[in-house]
Amino acid sequence: MAGTIVADTLSDGAGNTTAMDNAIYGSAKAWVNFNGVTTTTIRASYNVSSVTRNSTGDYTVNMTNALSDANYAYNVSVGGGGASAGYQLNLNTTSGGADSPPTTTSFRFATSAPGVAYYDEKYINVILVR
Repeated sequence: MAGTIVADTLSDGAGNTTAMDNAIYGSAKAWVNFNGVTTTTIRASYNVSSVTRNSTGDYTVNMTNALSDANYAYNVSVGGGGASAGYQLNLNTTSGGADSPPTTTSFRFATSAPGVAYYDEKYINVILVR
């Protein structure tokens, strides 16, 4: 069954409301929590089909459903790998330092730490909004 709902405001029935723009444009379009050590194991996700470990500390997040364009924002947090106290994120970059622009279906990032070129992290969390 297909259909269309047209509304200006959403309500949860308990008096909490939000404008439709908040629900459409302010919601996460994809997120993932994964283990980035050696092989990537997704713990939980939404609209993420897989995570590819390209090399040590170099990851590509692949989305299940393509976005309308590649002009989205994403945030990455890491921890548990021992080097996370001083980690650096290299967004839209390969571990070799090459530019890797985001697409409608994937984006790439690399994690590094002081004194270590690139480093795998045990807990990696990514959220994407558009």
